[in-house]
Amino acid sequence: MVTRRRLLKAGTVTGAAMLVPAALVARRRSATAAPVPGGTLDPNTVPKYVTPLFIPPAMPATSTSGAIDRYAIGTRQVAQQILPVGFPPTSVFAFGVAGSGVASRTPGYTIEARANRPVQVTWVNELVSGNGNFRPHLLPVDQTLHWANPPGGIAGRDMRSTFTSTPGPYRGPVPMVVHLHGAHVLDDSDGYPEAWFLPNARNIPSGYATVGSFYDQYKASARARYGVTWSTGNSIYQYPNDQRATNLWYHSHDLGMTRVNLYSGLAGMYLLRGGASDLPPGVLPGPAPQRGDPPGIQYHEIPLVIQCKSFNSDGSLFFPDSRGFFGDTPLDGPWIPDTDVPPLWNPEFFGNTIAVNGNTWPTLTVAPRRYRFRILNASNTRVLLLKIATTPDATRPANAALPIWVIGTDGGFVPRPVPLSSLRVGVAERFDVIVDFTGLPQGTKLYLINEGPDEPYGGGEPGTDFDAADVGTTGQVMRFVVGAPAGSDTSVPPAQLHLPTVTRVGSPTNTRQVSLNELDSGFFDGAPIVGLLGTLNADGTGHPLEWMDPVTEHPALNSTEQWEIYNFTEDGHPIHIHLVQFQVVNREPMDGSAPPRPPEVFENGFKDTLIALPGEITRVKATFDRAGRYVWHCHIIDHEDNEMMRPYQIG
Repeated sequence: MVTRRRLLKAGTVTGAAMLVPAALVARRRSATAAPVPGGTLDPNTVPKYVTPLFIPPAMPATSTSGAIDRYAIGTRQVAQQILPVGFPPTSVFAFGVAGSGVASRTPGYTIEARANRPVQVTWVNELVSGNGNFRPHLLPVDQTLHWANPPGGIAGRDMRSTFTSTPGPYRGPVPMVVHLHGAHVLDDSDGYPEAWFLPNARNIPSGYATVGSFYDQYKASARARYGVTWSTGNSIYQYPNDQRATNLWYHSHDLGMTRVNLYSGLAGMYLLRGGASDLPPGVLPGPAPQRGDPPGIQYHEIPLVIQCKSFNSDGSLFFPDSRGFFGDTPLDGPWIPDTDVPPLWNPEFFGNTIAVNGNTWPTLTVAPRRYRFRILNASNTRVLLLKIATTPDATRPANAALPIWVIGTDGGFVPRPVPLSSLRVGVAERFDVIVDFTGLPQGTKLYLINEGPDEPYGGGEPGTDFDAADVGTTGQVMRFVVGAPAGSDTSVPPAQLHLPTVTRVGSPTNTRQVSLNELDSGFFDGAPIVGLLGTLNADGTGHPLEWMDPVTEHPALNSTEQWEIYNFTEDGHPIHIHLVQFQVVNREPMDGSAPPRPPEVFENGFKDTLIALPGEITRVKATFDRAGRYVWHCHIIDHEDNEMMRPYQIG
């Protein structure tokens, strides 16, 4: 199926290994299909399955005494060997131990937390050089968007500046604020996009705003609630962990900059264990990495953070530096002041390599036993359709070699284990799964493949509704090689698991109708320039709203609401609502052509992010039990950064 996103109009692009976006039009369902366009490094030249899978250790804590665990986590620029050895290292932004740079890697080390035991994190912006000067961003930052905007000063911060000509990319100090995705948390610790802060650098330009509009308010709140004092270049957040055992993740959440900060490396896992909604030790495959582990432990619970990235031949990350890269406008504009098109921002970004835990196409030697994988899709846009196959280049759709047993989603365990031949993972969704390698002969090779599209996902099946990802590049994820037996497996087979009870959300006291909208350019036909959330008009049409418009969603404290999400765009959008874990009610075509259908079989637990498909009403319900200011947004982070995010106020 050829969509608007694939009817691209780009001209030529310089560079011997560059591939123009127009090549997507000719994509075929074979190993010879052209890979996704990207940087000067041809992804077909990158060897696969030569790098062992990196298993993120547990993040070191500064203190675990008393009734709280404390961490000091900083962001630094480091060089990491993401591509195989023999290729240049890649400069990235990475989380690690503040003040030392220990454990600085992307994705970040895993924060291990216990239910009902608070975690306090001092988040430090350490994006400075050895002489104390700020480090500019690794990637092009479009300062024509509605963004953090430090050069706007106090009056113009968190605003969209007005330009009379096209500006170059922003080269100033990097704003940072961190969101713990899926956390049940008070608003002063949620990572509100306007609570950012700059590093404590000695050369911040005169007149720059050094903190966002909500920073001082939340600084005062944190001091009153927790007795902590934020200082220049940091914020201190407290996570109560008063929720079901589950897999959360932490990432940069800066207004208008999330796409470049997260793509640069600012993400990591946060695993919450224990409590009434967890299982006793030994029931599920383990162990997982823990603080203080000695070397040599064989782990059978492993995070898999999957991202698509593109590179240049010097090892640097590639990210578009012109709106013309997308292919639906002339390559070089014109932009400001002649048209309404942002000069750098691209509507969606797809990388042409796949990285897992910070390395391209890694390999994992597994024992013939059961493994628990905690899967996160941390890409910008890409929806993954994961499958285990016997060969990496099998004709798509491929036959599944093993089932993927889903035992949990964003908000913890599902009611019962669900065996799937293909697992759909939208951006920011997490899945807790078991793969059983028991009985496989030593030397068996299996491949985790991706049959999702190299374009925005709109539902359907590969080979019927869209072409699967390029078989030679983005259609492959990682390899499993069965090794020798390693001890007995005492975990319970997934088909026999009895998972903790999932309590149903009560009947809603209010139904709220919201909309997903997109605005195209008035100068270039079919070229999107902004995504917008909004409400619903009386005539059933969408009413788009910008980030700075007055708040329209005001759930009462402790109320249960049903949100009906009307998608008026051509794409599926992963919608994330901060603070709450919701339950999916149903989905229904907006035109009434079919009755409502129930949640997918893997959506019967709690979720904080789900895919709202085009032309449909997606219904969810949740209880809003914390007063304060939060946000909801599309988690295609290119959309989130350009107006597809709205604040909402509880109480």
